[in-house]
Amino acid sequence: MNITRSDSFQDHYARLPANIRKKVDKQLLFLHQNIAHPSLRVKKMRGLDCFEARVDRSYRFTFTKIENTLLLLSVGPHDEGLGKK
Repeated sequence: MNITRSDSFQDHYARLPANIRKKVDKQLLFLHQNIAHPSLRVKKMRGLDCFEARVDRSYRFTFTKIENTLLLLSVGPHDEGLGKK
């Protein structure tokens, strides 16, 4: 499955601390290999046509599926990573 980053995702990613970017990169590799990887804890967001996944205990990212592509939408601390702030 292909993975594409939205402009918003890229902006948020660039502002993350280096150690968190490294974790995001690792989780995106898991996402590319197996969307059901246990450490991602992927789940559909209530009332929205997108999904959330875990970077670590405090950071999340969101994405949506468009045909054979996953479009990354946001990343950051829990609420910000879920697009709530």
